[in-house]
Amino acid sequence: MVWKVKQMVKKLPPLKQPIMIEGLPGIGNVGKVAVDFMIEEMKAKKLYELFSYSLPHTVFVREDNLVELPTIEVYHVKTKSKGKQRDILFLAGDIQPTTEVASYEFADTVLNLMRDMNCRELIALGGIGLQDEPQKPKVLCTGTSHKYIQEFVKGTTVSPKLYGIVGPIIGATGLLIGMAKEKNIEGVCLLAETFAHPLYLGVKGSQEILKVLEKKLDIKMNLKALNDEIQHVEKEIMKRTDQLTQMMKKHKVTETSYIG
Repeated sequence: MVWKVKQMVKKLPPLKQPIMIEGLPGIGNVGKVAVDFMIEEMKAKKLYELFSYSLPHTVFVREDNLVELPTIEVYHVKTKSKGKQRDILFLAGDIQPTTEVASYEFADTVLNLMRDMNCRELIALGGIGLQDEPQKPKVLCTGTSHKYIQEFVKGTTVSPKLYGIVGPIIGATGLLIGMAKEKNIEGVCLLAETFAHPLYLGVKGSQEILKVLEKKLDIKMNLKALNDEIQHVEKEIMKRTDQLTQMMKKHKVTETSYIG
């Protein structure tokens, strides 16, 4: 299926050393929570909307009781690091392709768009699902080359020792990094530990990823706002403990898994 890329601004901004950060729904929505927070915190502007008939056949009901089709969006913000300007692009959305062919076509479309924008670096975000809720989630990574991985993890607590901890990385997050090198794009995939349950929101894992991005991109974010969200989420989790227990008995979760 063809992906439609709709430009949402009259004129695209000039970009300097752009880097793309992807955060679509997946295990614990770790990547989505992190990217959505950055878009709001940094007041990023929407550049593109991506749509395809291969997306799940569903619509969302908005607060005003009207419906809207699912979309995936690209946002942009200008930053300054050590006096030098740098542009950050965000790939965000409430949904991602669910079939093999659609996922490959989507990754190809995004990477081609990155090349058109002269964007040669990619950070894909996701979660590693565990049986129990981690109190201090670890962040691990893989990437397109040993050199790029080593340069990225330098000065951080991110572990590049991912082999044997997770199986295949399924979905857009894995494919984007897997196909990036063919387009001469370097990148890393950051995965934070989280609780492997469909009703769990992995805000703690998102927070650990945001700390890494804050340091590596030399940007400032008000992570206290995310701390407040963590407290709210934890209260909600306690309310549905009984429900989670019953569901876990019916649907056994493997010790470590990752999807999307």
